[in-house]
Amino acid sequence: MTNIEDIVSELARLPRTTFGISVPALRQTARRIARDDYRILLDNSRLETFELRLLNALMLGYARDDLPHLLDCFARFVPYVDDWAVCDALCQGFTAARCYPEPVWDFVMQYRNSRQEFAVRIVAVVLLSHYLNDEYIDRVMAVLDSLYTEKYYAQMGVAWALATLCAKYPEKCLQYLRGSNNLDATTFKMTIRKINESFRVEPEVKRQALLLRGLK
Repeated sequence: MTNIEDIVSELARLPRTTFGISVPALRQTARRIARDDYRILLDNSRLETFELRLLNALMLGYARDDLPHLLDCFARFVPYVDDWAVCDALCQGFTAARCYPEPVWDFVMQYRNSRQEFAVRIVAVVLLSHYLNDEYIDRVMAVLDSLYTEKYYAQMGVAWALATLCAKYPEKCLQYLRGSNNLDATTFKMTIRKINESFRVEPEVKRQALLLRGLK
């Protein structure tokens, strides 16, 4: 079920400066540039519009380069991430995390203690996109429990990550939610709602999660 409050919040946060270029067209352009010298655009783009920011985010996912340079480009781009679409495109598409999981993990952890809304969301979305596996799951849960979630998109990022985690590791997630976690009340309720809305979570797990709504 769609939540009207979420829709209103999303509309209030839409970028004001756009060209109206479609996302498929941007993806096609990003792939083409990534095959050539993508560094030229990264070094010279003024990033004044939503489309240019999204193009750069997509391009970093498609680019094939040495890891230190990719991480440097990622770090330089982080201050320009100011909406959920650019954030999620950057994090979900950053497949270097799958090729070099530990160095990318260490890199992303520099934002773990950030109080910036989208820096926090970056951590959550990178983790849910690339690190929900047996090797990292306990570390992921510890990080998600420690993030600063007083702003909307940080809260939603952590809730989304936990709901995705719940689909893969339901018992771990339910145990975490029942325990003495550090989630604020809003993020906790968002997590329960995201679990309930997920098509990937089993009905019985959803039922158990809904029973936890009154804990915070």
